[in-house]
Amino acid sequence: MQQQVVKKILADYQGKIRLVTRYMPLHPNSMTAANFTEAAGEQGNTGGMVLGIAFSALPALLFVGVGGYLFTRGRAEAAQMAEVTKQKKILNIIMTRGKASISDIVLEMGTDAEQVKAWIYDLVGKGLFSGYINWKDGILYSRQASQMREGGKCPNCGGQLELTGKGVISCPFCGSEIFLAQ
Repeated sequence: MQQQVVKKILADYQGKIRLVTRYMPLHPNSMTAANFTEAAGEQGNTGGMVLGIAFSALPALLFVGVGGYLFTRGRAEAAQMAEVTKQKKILNIIMTRGKASISDIVLEMGTDAEQVKAWIYDLVGKGLFSGYINWKDGILYSRQASQMREGGKCPNCGGQLELTGKGVISCPFCGSEIFLAQ
């Protein structure tokens, strides 16, 4: 059908237009495929022409397929990195403050409590978070804070200690600070 249209246009505008075919080398065998296609066309062998065109298009299809795969994989990795970044932010919040309420994390992360809970379980499963989680009150404690909850008495004055930051516990009565090792 297409050949008939091309032949008709060439006949209607004879002497005014000409048909020029150019081949773009995509791989080392491109010129061989182009010559094969031209020879098949001159002999009237359309099957050979189609085969030559298919042989020429194969590397292009290969590049498109590989490119599509890499694009899809890149998007999946970007989504995973976004999750890791959010989980890292949760860990930083808990470790720097010593304790954090789930509602504060929800507000800072711009998500819902169920998603925060899922991230925390994932962190625990990966062995990245250890501490105390009071789901009833909605408070997360770092490992150091959970250790101090057990004793919680100031060695200087005997007052109740409070967590003030990452690895730092202070006594509100005498001002003593206790630094916890990792």
